[in-house]
Amino acid sequence: QLQASGGGLVQPGGSLRLSCEASGFTWDNHAIAWFRRAPGTEREGVSSITNRRGILKYANSVKGRFTISKDNAKNTVYLQMNSLKYEDAAIYYCAAGLFTADVLRNPLDPKGYDYWGQGTQVTVSS
Repeated sequence: QLQASGGGLVQPGGSLRLSCEASGFTWDNHAIAWFRRAPGTEREGVSSITNRRGILKYANSVKGRFTISKDNAKNTVYLQMNSLKYEDAAIYYCAAGLFTADVLRNPLDPKGYDYWGQGTQVTVSS
């Protein structure tokens, strides 16, 4: 089970930190990723991290502004989002999937992820 939290309303240029807590499974061999979906758009991969090797991946649209990290003791992955833009507004989902060759090649492809959290809303508005 994945529990996403931390969404909210923020002004452009502001920051939020999302959390994704994993429970009920051992995520030693997993990658965890953040995806987002804005109304009328396709689901977009935002960032991912592998648990064992700590391999990071970011979408071009968030590079330099978002940072993904993990706390193994808390089974939690974070997404620090800085310099937020209007276009970052979306429902953000965290997902976990086994760290397979496919996930290594395409870490932001949702097909590689089996467990999904419920989503947390991020609204960017002045």
